[in-house]
Amino acid sequence: MLNDPIKHIIVLALENRSFDHVLGGLGAAITGLDGVDGSNPRSLKDHQGNAYAQQPSASYALNYDPKHELEHVLHQLENNNAGFVEDFSRAYPLSQPADRQEIMNYFADGKLPAIHTLAKSFGVCNRWFSSVPGPTWTNRFFLHSGTSIGRVAMPEGLLDANLHWYDQTTLYDRLNERNVSWRIYYGDIPQSLMLVHQMEPENVRNYCKMRQFYMDAAGDETKFPSYCFIEPAYYQPGANDDHPPHDMAEGEKLVAEVYNALRSNGELWNSCLLIVLCDEHGGFYDHVTPPAAVPPDHYVQEYSFTQLGVRVPAILISPFVAKGVINTQFDHTSILRYASDKWNLGPLGARVENAASIVSALVKNARMDTPQTLPMPAPDAAVTNQYGQLGGRTQGSLNEHQSALVGMTQLLESMTDVAENTLMGRIKRMITGFDGVTDVAIERVEDFLDQRKSKT
Repeated sequence: MLNDPIKHIIVLALENRSFDHVLGGLGAAITGLDGVDGSNPRSLKDHQGNAYAQQPSASYALNYDPKHELEHVLHQLENNNAGFVEDFSRAYPLSQPADRQEIMNYFADGKLPAIHTLAKSFGVCNRWFSSVPGPTWTNRFFLHSGTSIGRVAMPEGLLDANLHWYDQTTLYDRLNERNVSWRIYYGDIPQSLMLVHQMEPENVRNYCKMRQFYMDAAGDETKFPSYCFIEPAYYQPGANDDHPPHDMAEGEKLVAEVYNALRSNGELWNSCLLIVLCDEHGGFYDHVTPPAAVPPDHYVQEYSFTQLGVRVPAILISPFVAKGVINTQFDHTSILRYASDKWNLGPLGARVENAASIVSALVKNARMDTPQTLPMPAPDAAVTNQYGQLGGRTQGSLNEHQSALVGMTQLLESMTDVAENTLMGRIKRMITGFDGVTDVAIERVEDFLDQRKSKT
């Protein structure tokens, strides 16, 4: 077991942004940051031969959701990461030049006040890669268990039967074995419930809405979970996951609220490590080619798992983390490696075993110069009006992640006692479109959790 000052690990996993896109513009403010070269910006071409150079003009919300499935990511990485804009333009042939430019754009220093303040105040990981060159689910499974048991593809459509039985051993199983406390705090629909072991009553009791996180963070430090994972809200209104086209100001607000809650409790702050990262790159350009990787296990049905995914923003936040860049190569399983070493947990596969632990980023003496609070930008009014008129959730259509989550809730509903008239009513509401589908999905989750918790 490790003897370090951290008693509480908090992981906040946002969605679908690359390192260059989010942090690449901070080179002038952070010595050694491997980001955008403002004097000689990199440039890529679309499938029609038009060039697009990196520019500090990224938008908070986009018109398109860039592709990030395995076949698209492998194309994006061809010829030293030269295929990002071409892949986007082929996927969206009706997109305009401004839309294609967004793939290369990055946020100028201060444009993301919460994230950028954290990056300039704590440890920025120069070499944190997503675990797989693929989409959200496979990378989130690696965050929770170090494997996706051979699966990379997202389920397709609301009622897709391609919801695999993810019954691998998870970090939470290992924590249970050692009586280490944990919780998963969520915004609307926790994707981690797709892990079969998480559906067990003794694990379901550890799922709480985000309002409970703020209550817990304000309470007794000794009662705060040793490990907790934060899942943002994936649906409008109030989606704060940073998944395009959602307003990134909402994600900024979530990051600031989480940090401010921890920072305002002195005993908790002086014993915690907050990790803020993105699960995968979401189709946005990054100039660093992902290195080779060790496959986690023998499951290779859909991919060899021999290469890491695209580099993503990751910041280690604690009074025990020095300000500046961290050049150690990490991926999502580095969190699991640290937790495993810290609490002497059982094995979680070859990828975790071979991962570098983030313990190397910790310092012995607590810093006293960390920000007291983070700024919280107001959401973009135009985005709010576009996607959340009068409190509705209408955003045109569900993205792949949202559709897959709805399919997951159908599975949860099949494991829940639901009156026939309620089922019929839900079917009618789902026919009405996005609002009905989303409301029903959230109800399914709450019913499932309530019933399972009653059995503990």
